[in-house]
Amino acid sequence: MAEILCRLEEIPDGQARGFVLDRGERTLRLLVARRGGDAFGYQNVCPHAGIPLDWNHDDFMSLDGRHLQCATHGAQFRVEDGFCIVGPCQGRSLRPAPVRIEADGTVVLAE
Repeated sequence: MAEILCRLEEIPDGQARGFVLDRGERTLRLLVARRGGDAFGYQNVCPHAGIPLDWNHDDFMSLDGRHLQCATHGAQFRVEDGFCIVGPCQGRSLRPAPVRIEADGTVVLAE
């Protein structure tokens, strides 16, 4: 079953937005990054430190806006596949969260 997260237009192009989903006994933290008409979803957990990437709400991008970045130690991840290219978790990846964009522009988590 797909769960509605937001509308694509609610994520500025080149930015990302965080989501916290209550799953009963556990909480699922996600982020969705936007590149034009595409959305990329990942679990909001650094593969190195096991903590959320953002210190400030929805602050996920590197200063140049090209990569997702962990606020704790500066690891940078490619938006398109979550692969770490800089930092202590280099060579590892963010865990994907499958998202899709519906015809009406709604971004959904497809579980």
